[in-house]
Amino acid sequence: MLEESGTEGPVGIDRGVADPDVGVLSAARADTPRPMMVLNGVSKSFGQMQALSQVDLEIHAGEVHVLLGENGAGKSTLIKTLAGIYAPDAGEILLDGNRLVLGGPSDARRAGISVIHQELALVPHLTVEENIVLGREPRFSIPGSIDRRVQRETAQRALELVGFDGDPRGKVANLTTARQQLVEIAKALAHRSRILVMDEPTASISERDATNLHAIIGDLKRRGVAIVFISHRMREVFELADRVTVLRDGRKILTALPHATTPELLIKAMVGRTVGSFYQRLERFVAGEVILETRALCSAAGLVDMNIVVRSGEVVGLAGLVGSGRTEFARAVFGLDRRTGGEVLLHQLPLPADPVRAVRSGIAFVPESRKEHGLALTKSVCDNLTLPALWKIFPHGLRSRRRADQVARGLIERLRIATRSTRQPVRTLSGGNQQKVVIGKWLPIEGNRRLIIIDEPTRGIDVGAKAEILKLVEGLAAEGCGILMISSELPEVVGFCDRVYVLQSGTVRGELSGAHLTEEAIMKLAVHHDS
Repeated sequence: MLEESGTEGPVGIDRGVADPDVGVLSAARADTPRPMMVLNGVSKSFGQMQALSQVDLEIHAGEVHVLLGENGAGKSTLIKTLAGIYAPDAGEILLDGNRLVLGGPSDARRAGISVIHQELALVPHLTVEENIVLGREPRFSIPGSIDRRVQRETAQRALELVGFDGDPRGKVANLTTARQQLVEIAKALAHRSRILVMDEPTASISERDATNLHAIIGDLKRRGVAIVFISHRMREVFELADRVTVLRDGRKILTALPHATTPELLIKAMVGRTVGSFYQRLERFVAGEVILETRALCSAAGLVDMNIVVRSGEVVGLAGLVGSGRTEFARAVFGLDRRTGGEVLLHQLPLPADPVRAVRSGIAFVPESRKEHGLALTKSVCDNLTLPALWKIFPHGLRSRRRADQVARGLIERLRIATRSTRQPVRTLSGGNQQKVVIGKWLPIEGNRRLIIIDEPTRGIDVGAKAEILKLVEGLAAEGCGILMISSELPEVVGFCDRVYVLQSGTVRGELSGAHLTEEAIMKLAVHHDS
């Protein structure tokens, strides 16, 4: 609902929280046209927790405004305020100079605001075209009768704008995550959205799909759509952003123009301290005995003659492009994928392809997707932290809630997991804290733990949480664990790993270490083609 207001947005003003070390990097340009949307002093609290505190923000037509901040900085609350899910306790939102009062998500949609959350809001059992017109179905004059021809034409026009070449009559459940995102964007365009809010849209898609999404965002900018984009990827921020705003502890720290700032300054603004190159290991350890060795390992998932060695106390990286076989190797070692040849040796003894035997032999597996494969989302933090080690915690089979809580509290304290209690549902934790749970659930198996396989340990979490996760992994290596780490972040691979195997098409193309371990060397092997 729009109300007339004599108040205009503070054009050309950046009112960040004073920070003598960071400061306001740049103000908005004096010649910038009037913003489409302005937030003036928006605040929101939940009980004693101040989620947003006097946040000012300008959103301009035809621009990408990136929001940065650690988990818990206030980004999600701000998004939900724009979506009409939360009403601000103080402050105001102006749209085209008029005060905007949102009584709910439907008011936001009518105002031309669409939000694409990380958890996509499509209906899986409906078709693509049915999802696009959902809530605004074209109808005949006969009540309840949908005009399928107009529905298809409306959907097709919107899908063409985002380059979707699939069947509009196909079920959404059969689409990849990247294609579902295209459907969400098409739905927003079909509903004539002027402001599109995207919450980490590239966190769970391939680099190729991310590049395609970036091109679509560029096209939306040219059409005058204002885009609010949340990302933890610095490279992406500087590729896409016209403006960058950093939130910390519910406050706006700064708004900057990308050409006037650096990744280091933005990270410092996000965490309130100098992070430096947190991909660098603080210390290296002398590699010990061989823990894992694979000899000519082949699998039904496409692995061919994989020969890899991991020793105690070292971090071994697996690098390569999407589809190179990194995750498939981890799954084959753990026993999730069928092996078709070769052998896996753990401490020089054959390891069968059986996940239960793998766990009892001391192998921990932190999967790529924590929500799909790493957590029981309907269960509590305590349940998740103790589930893999029930046989160890309760050796006689008699379970005790008190004992389980005791183990969970110890892990929560050790890993600094931000949770209200051991009984808090794990799905309500931030991404960084969820990742700590996924890693922490293997720690009770102290006497048996020998090898930790961790797939994309820092994906979809903020820079502060990344530093904590990597410090945790480093500590496990210091205790003598062998670490096999899969990562698509090349600075992470180069700075953190002792040795790196580069994979392509399910086989090892080369091994790098020391001065030879560089981003350029990894990419050269990753894209290598036999002549």
